[in-house]
Amino acid sequence: MSSLSESPVRFGRSLGSACSPPPLSSSCTSSQLFHMLDSAAELMMVHGDFQAAFDTCNAGLENLRRLEPEDNRCAELKAGFCMLGVQALAELNQWRGVFSWVLQHYEHQEHVPSKIMQLCILLYSKVGEPAEIQEAARVWLHCPSNIRAPGFRSVAELYLMHVLVPLGHLEEARELVTSEVGSDAFTEEQRQTALDVVEEKARQNQGESINPGVSLDSEIAAHPASTQGSLLHKLQAMLRFLYRKCLRTGSGSFPVRKVFLASVLLYMLLFRMDPAFSSSFMWISKLLQLLKQMWRAMFAPYYQPLT
Repeated sequence: MSSLSESPVRFGRSLGSACSPPPLSSSCTSSQLFHMLDSAAELMMVHGDFQAAFDTCNAGLENLRRLEPEDNRCAELKAGFCMLGVQALAELNQWRGVFSWVLQHYEHQEHVPSKIMQLCILLYSKVGEPAEIQEAARVWLHCPSNIRAPGFRSVAELYLMHVLVPLGHLEEARELVTSEVGSDAFTEEQRQTALDVVEEKARQNQGESINPGVSLDSEIAAHPASTQGSLLHKLQAMLRFLYRKCLRTGSGSFPVRKVFLASVLLYMLLFRMDPAFSSSFMWISKLLQLLKQMWRAMFAPYYQPLT
């Protein structure tokens, strides 16, 4: 447990002992609180008991309030309990109350540690509700005391990519990158990359607004095969009828060609089938196959060699 601020996964060290936290006590020491933190991590990550892990975090935070405030490990323990509590609430599907629970222990949005702010942004982005954390992240980034925080750049990047861009607040995203916050958080190359991402999102939105019928065209192109099949059957029946009529009349090849040409033109006029339209390729291909079959059946004896 050398550094709780590096990653919440490091809280999950197995103790090989009982997971139950020590009872609340007014004389609880920092070592006992570290043991409670390890117990909460083991309950959540090893045993999957998220409610018990959250209750342990609450108990640890209550005991932490009784600890001497000048102890330099208080902030480390508080951040550890809150990060585990956020993850436990997310597993319990109580993500809507996550940030309000964090504010119960930090009171002001700008006082929340950067690691917890990053975790909250990722959580609300994951559940598809980035607007829930938008105002809190904006206040945190514009607080002068947070500019020198170790995770300031990460919070700014997550706020830009997981909150502003998905919500379509592109003008605010540009202002963030070009403002003092952006200059403090990003290098010149990173700022240019961020602006390129914002502009690409703007072009995508503009393309969707210009071509609203793309989805409609795709639905038309993906027309059910049953309807197309029934119309093809009608076409086949009509061509077979004409074929039988031509055989009965005993007419030559020249009138037969005229009849077929007239029937094809009549069909295309009646059904308004455009040969240049992509959905007509299947119809024309099927018609060509039928004509080839009829040609072979009618005139094969004249050009096939005798055996």
